Amino acid sequence: MIHLIFMDGKYIDLYELQSRLKAGVESVFPGKVWLKAEISALKARPAGHCYMELSQTSEAGLVAKAQAVIWSSKFRFLAPFFKSVTGSDLSEGMSVLVQVSVNFSQLYGLSLIIDDIDPSFTIGEKEQLRRQTIERLEKEGLMDLQKECALPVLPYRLAVISASDAAGYRDFVRHLCGNEYGFVFSPELFPASMQGADAPASIVSALERISGSGEQFDIVLIMRGGGAKLDLACYDDYGLAAAIARYPVPVFTAVGHDQDFHVCDMVAYRYLKTPTALADELIGYYVDEDARLSSFAGRLKLAFMNKIHAMESRIQMLETRIRAADPRNILQRGYVLAVDPSGVPFKRAAGRAPGDSISLMFADGTLGCEVKDVMLKK
Repeated sequence: MIHLIFMDGKYIDLYELQSRLKAGVESVFPGKVWLKAEISALKARPAGHCYMELSQTSEAGLVAKAQAVIWSSKFRFLAPFFKSVTGSDLSEGMSVLVQVSVNFSQLYGLSLIIDDIDPSFTIGEKEQLRRQTIERLEKEGLMDLQKECALPVLPYRLAVISASDAAGYRDFVRHLCGNEYGFVFSPELFPASMQGADAPASIVSALERISGSGEQFDIVLIMRGGGAKLDLACYDDYGLAAAIARYPVPVFTAVGHDQDFHVCDMVAYRYLKTPTALADELIGYYVDEDARLSSFAGRLKLAFMNKIHAMESRIQMLETRIRAADPRNILQRGYVLAVDPSGVPFKRAAGRAPGDSISLMFADGTLGCEVKDVMLKK
């Protein structure tokens, strides 16, 4: 405990106060200590030093704040090491575990000298928050809510949320609108920040702009190219995931590369790994429908041709019967046709009488005859 002694019973000077504070503070923390905090401000100087403001917040707001520095001799090693493990640079908003020496200067006050950093803690902290977000969404029944949306057979009007200058967005538009089949789509961009601490609120704002645009979109597409693991951690944000889950139009996500799978992907109607894969998915809907219609037309044509063939077969059968019943064809086989004077054929001798005139028709001509005698079988 520091006891303030007033010189001459009246006061001590500032330097004396600061010196006693220095002695007291540095006696409490004589060695290095591991400290958990959030980077609330960061500035890398040209000389190579990195100055930070470390802070801690609670539900009540900011509860602690301190200045920290990584001297250039350490920073040139710690910065690339941190990035090699996490895939991201040290930046504002990160939760970090740093090894510090507590320093108190009579001139500059309290400061923390950072000697080391544990990048695995930063990754683990994000993963813990991610699990808590998933549990909350499941408890609130939001994980599968998007799957209940109705997806049009041929999505045409597309609301795209992306950064306007993003390579992933340009690749998507080029691949989609330049498809080899000539299918036509109508994508409309709603720009948003797609990484970092500001991304969730920016994307939610874009979703709200889509709803308020007065346009009837078939689907909403949220896309960006790949990036560092911590850069993409914003897609595990509860607020953003909940907004996607509750959205009344199917939402497709394409964020990051093959190894990335975020909470926003889990709650979306459909997720693809890259913007180009998303373009292929949309083109595929049209290819499948085109194939279905072509197959239907083919089946219709085949059924029609089968009907025509059946009718032709029926006609051929009737023609065969008619030809078989044609008297001329019968006479060609050696038969004779007997007719009375009125030309009516008769098949029996009964009813004829001597003196009756009849005609006998052969294949090569007709004989006019007179009945000389009638002999009936008994």
